[in-house]
Amino acid sequence: MKITIVMGFFLPVPPVAGGATEKSWHRLALEFARHGHEVTVISRRWPGWPDHEIKDGVTHLRMQGFAHTKKLWRNLMLDFVWSLRVFFQLPPADITVVNAVALPCWLGWLRPRAGRVVVMPGRMPKGQFYVYNHVAQIIATSTPVRSTILKESPRWASRIRVHGCPVNVAALSGPRAPATEVTIGFIGRIHREKGLDLLVDALVLLASRDLPQWRILFCGPADISRGGSGPEYRDALAARLAAALPSERVAFAPAEFDEVALARRYREIDLFCYPSLAAQGETFGVGAVEAMAAGAVPIVSDLVCFRDFLRPAINGERFDHTQAEAAARLADILAGLIADPSRRTALSSCAAIDAQAYDFPVYAARLLEDFESLVSPLDRDRSAR
Repeated sequence: MKITIVMGFFLPVPPVAGGATEKSWHRLALEFARHGHEVTVISRRWPGWPDHEIKDGVTHLRMQGFAHTKKLWRNLMLDFVWSLRVFFQLPPADITVVNAVALPCWLGWLRPRAGRVVVMPGRMPKGQFYVYNHVAQIIATSTPVRSTILKESPRWASRIRVHGCPVNVAALSGPRAPATEVTIGFIGRIHREKGLDLLVDALVLLASRDLPQWRILFCGPADISRGGSGPEYRDALAARLAAALPSERVAFAPAEFDEVALARRYREIDLFCYPSLAAQGETFGVGAVEAMAAGAVPIVSDLVCFRDFLRPAINGERFDHTQAEAAARLADILAGLIADPSRRTALSSCAAIDAQAYDFPVYAARLLEDFESLVSPLDRDRSAR
C-alpha cells in the first residue's frame, strides 16, 4: 500500500521537539515501511532539515508550519491554513492518515487520489465530526473519544475503531538501576490541566509523614510554544516544593526528546503520577502506559479514558480527583506504595505485561489489517497512476 501520514502544523517528524502524536506516527511509519509499504510523512519544516528526504525507508515532505499558541481559535485558524497547504501537496496514496482538524472536511471529496481518509483525533473532538465527509475510518484512542464522536454524529458508528495509542515497549523496558529511595515521577507537559497543583499539594502533605526515603522528578516542557503553561508556572511549583522538601529530593528536568534518554528517565521512576484534570483534553494517557512499560506503577486521576488500560489494585491505582480531599487521597495512595515494596513489585509486574498490548509492532499490525480492509483493487490502480 501507499500510505501518507499528515501531521499537525507545529512540530516536526522525526520528533526532535517532542509531541506524543509525532512520536507515535513516526514510529508507526517506520513499522509500515518495515512491512514493505510505501510511506510518506508530511510535517512542519524545521531549521537545518531538508524539505524532502528519504530516511529509514520513509519519505518526508516538510512544509512551512506555525508555532503553537495559547488560543484555541488561533490554533484552529493556523490548522486551517496548514490544511490548505497540505492539500495541494498530497501525493497519490491508498490511505491518507490525517492528524489535522480541517483537512478531513474536504479531502476525501475533492482529492480522491489521496485514497481512503483515516482520522485519529489527537484531542477530544470539538464538533468537527458534524462536518467531516468521506472519512473511511476513525481511530479512537479511547472509549470516551468514541462516545464523544457518536454524540456529535451517530453516522460514524460503523467506522470507529478503539485502538488506544502505541508505545515503544522494546525501548522502555530494560534493567532498572538499584535505588536507595522511591522516585515519584511525572513526565509530560508542565501544564495546569495535568493536575500538577494537585500533585504538589499531595507531596506537601506527604513530606510531613514518617516514610522511607522518597524524591520527586518532573520532566517535560514548560514553554507555552511546546504545550506547557509557561516557565513561571513551573517555577511556582518548584517554589512550593522547596518550602516543604530538601532541594536534593526535588528535580525538574527538561523535556527529553531522545528516545533512549526518555526511556532512561522512565526507568528512574517507581511511582508514575498522572493526576490529569483535562476531562475534555485527555484522550488516552500515553505517558502512563509508557511508564507501565518501563516498570513504574501508574497512579492516575479518575478520568474515563484511563479506564481502558488501568485496573485498580492490579496494575496501578486510581483516585477521584473531583473530591474535596483529592490531594489527601492521593497522598494516602503514594504513602501506602512507598511503604510497601512488595506491593509495588506486584503492581509493576502486571503493568509491564499489560503495556505489551500497545507495543508498536502489535499496534501497527492492527492498523495495517484495518487499512487493507479499506482498500479495493480499484483504489490501488488509482494510486499507482
